[in-house]
Amino acid sequence: MTPTTAVPSKKKQRWSWYLYDFGNSAYAAVVLLAVYSAYFKSEVVGGAQGSFLWGLSVGIAMLVVALLSPILGSLADYAGTKKRFLFFYTSMACVFTACLFFVTKGAVVAGMALFILAEIGYRSAQVFYNSLLPEIASAKEIGRVSGNGWAIGSAGGVVCLIIVLALIQFIGGALVVRLSLVFTAVFFAAFAAPIFLWLRESPAVGPLPKGSTFLKLPFQRIAETVRAVRNYREFGKFILAFLIYNDGILMTLSFAAILGTVLYGMNQQQLIVFMILVQITSIPGAFVMGWMTDRLGARASLFASLGGMLAAVIWLYFSTSIVGFYLIGALAGFSLTGVQSVSRALVGLLAPEGRSAEFYGFFAVAGRTSSFIGPTIFGIIAARMAIWFQNRGLLDLPAEQEGLRVAVLSIAVFLLAGGLLLLLVNERAGRKAVES
Repeated sequence: MTPTTAVPSKKKQRWSWYLYDFGNSAYAAVVLLAVYSAYFKSEVVGGAQGSFLWGLSVGIAMLVVALLSPILGSLADYAGTKKRFLFFYTSMACVFTACLFFVTKGAVVAGMALFILAEIGYRSAQVFYNSLLPEIASAKEIGRVSGNGWAIGSAGGVVCLIIVLALIQFIGGALVVRLSLVFTAVFFAAFAAPIFLWLRESPAVGPLPKGSTFLKLPFQRIAETVRAVRNYREFGKFILAFLIYNDGILMTLSFAAILGTVLYGMNQQQLIVFMILVQITSIPGAFVMGWMTDRLGARASLFASLGGMLAAVIWLYFSTSIVGFYLIGALAGFSLTGVQSVSRALVGLLAPEGRSAEFYGFFAVAGRTSSFIGPTIFGIIAARMAIWFQNRGLLDLPAEQEGLRVAVLSIAVFLLAGGLLLLLVNERAGRKAVES
């Protein structure tokens, strides 16, 4: 992490940023989407309780990140230490992802604790990774660069899933599933390495203000940011909308594998194929929405992406065939990457120069706070409704299926409410306020 005398080219710095997403997406694809979530729910815990504990685990990790992100983000902006924090949290994510190998049937506490630590590392690292976007892209190209990152990242998820699928297909067994988690950690670490070698971040702002300390500084900067947000009203309105619709996105991601397992009886290989399809369709989604952002504006692109996600969720509620679930996954993959990529780009467009990590920290607070609420609500609804249906005579599996279908409707509510709040955001006015 020691800077060299020769400054890497802008192209090389961008590719190091893209490659980080290539490795980072392997964690999301294997741990969150295709392998560990289903393994934890079905093998480690079992039954509707597995859905509840998975949602609780995701929620706890998100709550910790929500509390830490604004503090660390403001400090990193001032001290020029974004890459150091990124290195620490990336290492944390990789180490504890590899440690998931030791989670076996019935090891519920260990399965939750190790995942929570890995998830805290993964989500916290994203704060500092995202905050480096304005370092490598101007306002005119930030949508395209952000979209490229998501597309290349999705390709990384596909590559990792194909390798994992081959291992499970030809060898099989719980041991291979656990080994796939170690492979994912190594994959993530390998492709994360270039960003620490090639990407140059802005230097520290300067010496500490008079009367301030590194302990006080984050809280002083947070207070300044809160006051600053009042002057950047469109950023504040966007964060409020994001707080709501991001719940829907992350609830979908957190429970996709569980929905496939319970509603459609998909095995591990089918789940991986499904997630590969989601990752593949997300690649053109990222490129298209990045193109739309630079030409039509971020808000218009967000509306298009949210509309696609809402359609996928409503379709999911009524779908009863596994073929339909695959088609829903394709639509969701195209749309959800657009939502995430364009949201990230819009923060960079609405954040004042020199305070990107600080504003991305607040962006993370909104996302992680909503993530704590969303998956927890989904898990509670699914578990409680399963009990409700059981008390009315349904057997365990049909009751669990009906409980999950009811919970799916909560995703639609969050997406729709967030989209309505997005109508209040004036992107042109927000960008003008930053430029003035």
